[in-house]
Parts: sequence; C-alpha cells; structure tokens
Amino acid sequence: MDRESKRNKTKTLLLDATKTLVQEKGCSKMTLSDIMTRTGLSKGAIYHYVKSKDELLALVLQERMETIDDRFFAEVNQGKKEFENPLRAIVKNLPSLQEPQDPTNQIFLYLLSKNDQPVVRAIITKFYDQALQLSKRWITVAQSDGVIPLSVNADKTAELFLLISYGFRVRSSISTEDHAFNAEDYSVLMVELLQPKQK
Repeated sequence: MDRESKRNKTKTLLLDATKTLVQEKGCSKMTLSDIMTRTGLSKGAIYHYVKSKDELLALVLQERMETIDDRFFAEVNQGKKEFENPLRAIVKNLPSLQEPQDPTNQIFLYLLSKNDQPVVRAIITKFYDQALQLSKRWITVAQSDGVIPLSVNADKTAELFLLISYGFRVRSSISTEDHAFNAEDYSVLMVELLQPKQK
C-alpha cells in the first residue's frame, strides 16, 4: 500500500471511529483516549491529522461537505447539461439535517456551544466559510452550464441555503416533532429559487 493510500485509510478509520463515538457517548464525553482505544492509533498518529479533539470533530464536518461536493461534481462531470441529478446529489443529505442523533448535527451544535473560545471560533468560522463557498460554487457551475439562470443571485441564495441548513441542525436538538417545514419542503424551495418560472 502506498503512502497516500495508507494515509487515506488511517484518516477514514479515525473519522469513522469519531462518528461512532459521538453517537455512543456524545461530543462532551468522548475523549482522544477513546479514539486511541477504538482505532489502535497512537496519540502521535492522531496528532498527525489534528491538534485537538475539536479539530478532529471539525474534520467530520469537513468530510460531510467533501462527500456532498464529490457527489455533486460526479454528476456534473458526466457532461449532461441538466439540473436534476446534481441537485439530487445535494438534497440527498437534507433529511440528515433533521436527525438529532446524526453525528454532524451533534458536532456542529457542540462546537457552536464553545464559540466563545478563540480556537473553536476559528474552526467554526472556517467551516462556515467553506460551506458557503461550496454552495455558491454549485450554483455558479450550474449557471455556467446554463441550467440555472444568471438572474439567480448566487451569493444570496447560497447564504440562504446555508442559514436554512443550520436552522434544521439547531431545530433537531430542540424538537423532534413533525414540523410544517421539513427537508422535502426545503428541496422544493431550492428548485423554486434556482429555477424560477419565466413570467
């Protein structure tokens, strides 16, 4: 196994263990010692990827974003100038935003609760900026392919989508009851905003 493959395998092991431990123990109670026990990795091996538990948790959020981005561009790169499949690659993840036990929701809220700590604030800000740029890029790529009208404001629309996604994450920690606006409604709203009907 080459060095890059080994690194990717170790990173996957680390992230999978983190997600499982978050679901089992929660973010507050999970420790790097738990990660070491679960993965068999040394502290030095873990520190090769991150400097702290908070950075490790942020890596899980980063992985989720990268997975969605990969799915989106896998559809775009098929060369079809169409809207549905790239959008489906994005909306496939929307139901998880409503799940209180989803590790990324738990991690997001945990890090947000530590926003008064400068290091954590920097992590959250970086994650927000990356998510916003990805969302905007998805829109602009679709605009350049001619499947989203240029009249759609990519900056405002990307930010609106991110705010709604964050709202779902917060709501999942407050209430698990049925709500008037759910993930399916959100995907319908995305279509309405990204492909406005011609007057």
